[in-house]
Amino acid sequence: MQIRLVKPPDLDLLREIDGTIESSQYLHVERSGEGLAGLSWKLHERPMRERLVRSNPLDDDRRFIARQVASGAEEGLALMAEHEDVPVALLVATTDPAAGILRVHEVRVDFDHRREGLGLALIYQAISHARDSDLRAVAAETTTDNWPAAMLLTKCGFDLAGLDERRRTNHDLVKEAVTLFWYAALE
Repeated sequence: MQIRLVKPPDLDLLREIDGTIESSQYLHVERSGEGLAGLSWKLHERPMRERLVRSNPLDDDRRFIARQVASGAEEGLALMAEHEDVPVALLVATTDPAAGILRVHEVRVDFDHRREGLGLALIYQAISHARDSDLRAVAAETTTDNWPAAMLLTKCGFDLAGLDERRRTNHDLVKEAVTLFWYAALE
């Protein structure tokens, strides 16, 4: 197993990484209060009504970001793990100098290579890269129904920094797919 920088010729191979999301738990968001004075949210770990198995192909936006970083057109980090010359994991992040953060856009580990520490290794390399670049934090996003991603970020020292209950639709809270914002402070 080898982790290395993504090069432009690698980009077409990244689609082959099976990023299927599989989970039996989620973070339930409970909203209470109204207006600015009493508005609050609570998160609770809960079992899903039925086991989630969702295809998670690498979308065009994330492929574009990977291409920009790999070609040097955008500042950031694009790493892939290979096993026998086949890509099995990917991390794509961009630097946001104005905010002083490294923003992780994608972390995926092929279904057949999960639970081997690849996700941890990629996140730790992103944190190391951010420290070396004198950034103040690493940021990431997940959804409440992506329990494995939330647990990975928690394990890597990320703190939950906020949520957006309407990021994808006006009914995310009902659909149990609220966007969560995570930060790992480096200072």
